[in-house]
Amino acid sequence: MNNEKQLLKFQTFQQLHKRPYTFVLPNAWDVISAKIFEKNGFPAIATTSAGIAMSLGYTDGEKIPFEQMLGAVKRIINSVNIPVSIDLESGYGRSTNEVVDNARQIILAGGIGINLEDGTGDLDNPILDVSLQIEKISEIRLLSKSLKAPLFINARTDLYWLNIGNPDLRLQEALNRGKAYQKAGADCIFIPGLYDIESIKKVRQELSCPINLLSGPNLPSLNTLSKVGIERISTGSAPFRATATLLQRITEDILYDNNFQRLMNDNMSYNAITELIGTPKYNLSNYI
Repeated sequence: MNNEKQLLKFQTFQQLHKRPYTFVLPNAWDVISAKIFEKNGFPAIATTSAGIAMSLGYTDGEKIPFEQMLGAVKRIINSVNIPVSIDLESGYGRSTNEVVDNARQIILAGGIGINLEDGTGDLDNPILDVSLQIEKISEIRLLSKSLKAPLFINARTDLYWLNIGNPDLRLQEALNRGKAYQKAGADCIFIPGLYDIESIKKVRQELSCPINLLSGPNLPSLNTLSKVGIERISTGSAPFRATATLLQRITEDILYDNNFQRLMNDNMSYNAITELIGTPKYNLSNYI
């Protein structure tokens, strides 16, 4: 862990949440997606738990062993020069100590932020008790201080994402959780599934820390969100799913329409991708 380099990345990431307009944080799942986001001008990236897990043959929801997820995360962090925040889901651990140890490994790997959610994946008890989530956040904050390594904690509440509880009371419960998480040490509150502009305005009025929302067809425009004062939008697994969708359409073209048009149109060249990865160029004639 390079403390000086990590501090600079953290400060850069922190400043992105203080700009007068909403910034978009894209979610990468491997080295090539991370490097494409960086090359095209994104000042920071996050990871997508779903994209990483599914690309390695697992479903989302902490089904992938933590060691495999960490390996993918390390490759992403080491492949780019911009800050990387890690989707830690609910922590990949049954106890607070396990979650804190996993956060330690993310910090030591060079991650400057984490996304920590209160959804449990348990249908009978789909959301974690507030006090337990507060404990996780508080202990991770103490860990960050003890390591003298800043960590941007994005505390996610899944009330809207999972449609939990009475819809009429959901906004107030999300606000209560957001305030409690901020007090425990969270830097930003993430409420995926919140799309109603009036509710978004209410959240902005009630919470003093940065707010993170998830992109989606029902989300207000970036201009509207900037005027409201929302700091950050995450793309989630959408770029990964869009890539998988393109591959699905290419296969259908080949199998059912007997053509390669979509496969051949506007593709990055072999050399362009090789250069992006950072290895020497090769003469394409060697591969024909």
